[in-house]
Amino acid sequence: MSNGVETRILAARMVQAIVFDGRSLKAVLKESLSQLDDSRDRALAEAILMAVVRNARRYALGLDSMMARPLGRRDTDLRSLLYVGMAQLLELQLPTHAALATTVDAAHAMRRTRQSGMVNAILRRLQREGLPEQDAMWEWPDFLRNAVIEAYPDQAAEVFARSAQQAPLFLRVNARRGTRAAYLQRLADADIEARAVAADPYAVQLTTSLSMQQLPGFAEGDVSVQDLSAQLVTPLLDVEEHMSVFDACAAPGGKAASLLERFAPKRLVATDNNARRVQQIRETLQRTVGDLPGVEVLLEDARKFEDGRHFDRILMDAPCSGTGVVRRQPDILLHRRPDDLEALVTTQRELLNHAWNLLQPGGVLVYATCSIMPAENAEQIAAFVRRHADASCEPPSDADVYGMPILIEDWYCGHQRLPGDLDADGFFYARLRKSHPGEAA
Repeated sequence: MSNGVETRILAARMVQAIVFDGRSLKAVLKESLSQLDDSRDRALAEAILMAVVRNARRYALGLDSMMARPLGRRDTDLRSLLYVGMAQLLELQLPTHAALATTVDAAHAMRRTRQSGMVNAILRRLQREGLPEQDAMWEWPDFLRNAVIEAYPDQAAEVFARSAQQAPLFLRVNARRGTRAAYLQRLADADIEARAVAADPYAVQLTTSLSMQQLPGFAEGDVSVQDLSAQLVTPLLDVEEHMSVFDACAAPGGKAASLLERFAPKRLVATDNNARRVQQIRETLQRTVGDLPGVEVLLEDARKFEDGRHFDRILMDAPCSGTGVVRRQPDILLHRRPDDLEALVTTQRELLNHAWNLLQPGGVLVYATCSIMPAENAEQIAAFVRRHADASCEPPSDADVYGMPILIEDWYCGHQRLPGDLDADGFFYARLRKSHPGEAA
């Protein structure tokens, strides 16, 4: 392992990119961590970054309270480094010497020698006094916090608390490559603790976090990393081998892979409107199922896609606010703006309306989001059913594993899981059936 200075500098640069420059956490991690050769350094840099992003508002208030004059707009690199030091002392609870010395040395290496004494003084004061505890809800911007409280007055406190916690790691065993029992044995042989998840026959939960590359058979496609909530989407389609399936918003390809692993439909068309994400879908399918006949991955906007044929099943994991996965992507709370939700609801409505035209009578469309916002979920489905006389929303047969049923004016409008239920992400599920002409929906 390195002396730690390079790790702290990289962590500070990632913090600056996400917290101050508005970049995506996923993108920054993907492009940055490879700069560190040692896996332990990469793990530490990621842990520091996640701690900072989860506590960005608390750290900002705490740092400003300790300074006679707040740092200026040109000092975001220095502020980012101080956040890195704060995370090491407060959340990671690293040995004081390691946290202080390496962070001060990093200030020198970043050509902030004149401020290194201030960095040392602030971190030593922090080590002595700490920061006041803050309710997790204050990390949420006002408009999202108020929306959660309004939608879930009895569960809001738990939503905020669970969204601030580190998410567990779930795996999906490839049904084409073996059984869950056999894979659990492989994990045991590798001294990796895991348990079977009752909600799904292919789901496994790890008791400790590790990298994908450490998983037996990951490179060969024997297993994939996928949260339990996402794994439970594809069974709702009730796919049979003779059917055709349209995966309308397929990136990064996990649900398309799950469909092919478990149900082997005759035809699968997976689309996304971004070339980089289309490549992700292709890489995911190549790793998990290889080249299969009847599978097409296309660069298409699902709001405009036409190929002259109708589908028996349509999966729409719609673009959304991501408010159900804050514990995995805490930068959502930094980047979401009030007008984002309205734009997302419009996009979802357009996707649903167009996809419905591609569905065979008697077919099923499953609408899912990783959001907990009613406007994106149950309210979206209620409005859709009102617009389409041939649409009905059906509850799943095993409803207990999908969270809580949502009713609007006594209409069933889908199931909502809140973050942490079954240890899984927040997720919404709606199964829509299209009636035949002349048949009552």
